[in-house]
Amino acid sequence: MIPAERRLWLARHGETEWSRDGRHTGVTEIPLTDLGRLQAEALRGRLAAHRFALVLTSPRSRGTETARLAGFGDVAVQDPDLAEWDYGDLEGRRTPEIVADLPGWTIWFGPWPGGETAEQVSDRADRVIARCLAPEVDGDALLFGHGHMLRVLAARWVHLSGASGGMFGLSTGSVSVLGWERERRIIESWNELPHQPW
Repeated sequence: MIPAERRLWLARHGETEWSRDGRHTGVTEIPLTDLGRLQAEALRGRLAAHRFALVLTSPRSRGTETARLAGFGDVAVQDPDLAEWDYGDLEGRRTPEIVADLPGWTIWFGPWPGGETAEQVSDRADRVIARCLAPEVDGDALLFGHGHMLRVLAARWVHLSGASGGMFGLSTGSVSVLGWERERRIIESWNELPHQPW
C-alpha cells in the first residue's frame, strides 16, 4: 500500500469540565463529563464500520477513556507524541486571563512560559504522521487526541506551519479525516459531530 492510500482519522476526546470552561488543559488529568462520555460513546457508531490498521491515543486519561468508550480500548496504543500541548505556566488558565497578563497572546504565537513552543508541538505532530505512513502500516490510522494538538497535526498534514492550526476549529467528540487528492494531502472532512442531536 502506498502512502497516498492511507487516511488519518482524528477523534477529539469528549468534553471535560475544563474544555467546557475554556481552561487550557495540557498535562492535568481531568475526567470526561457526563456529556463527554456520551460524545465518546457516539463515536462508536461513526467509527465501528471502518477498518483501521493502526489506532493510537494520547496517554492522557481523557484520550484513553474516549478510545475505550468508542470501542477501541483493546487495540489503542498510547503515543506520547499525541499528548496535548504542554502549556507550562499557563496550565488551567483561560485565554482572557492570560491576555490580561500577556497582551496579544495566543497559543499559536506565544509566548509559552514554562511550556512547549509551536515548533516543538509541530515536531511531535510530524512524528505521528510519519508513524501512520510507515511502510508496515497497511491501512488507515485512527488517532484519539486533543483540540490543539490535532489542529497542529492537521496543519502539518497539509504542509502548513503548526501555528496555522489556529485556522481550524475543533469540537469535543468530533471526527475529522485527513486524506488525499491524487498525491496531494488534503483535509477530506473536518469537525464532524456524530453525537448530535444534543
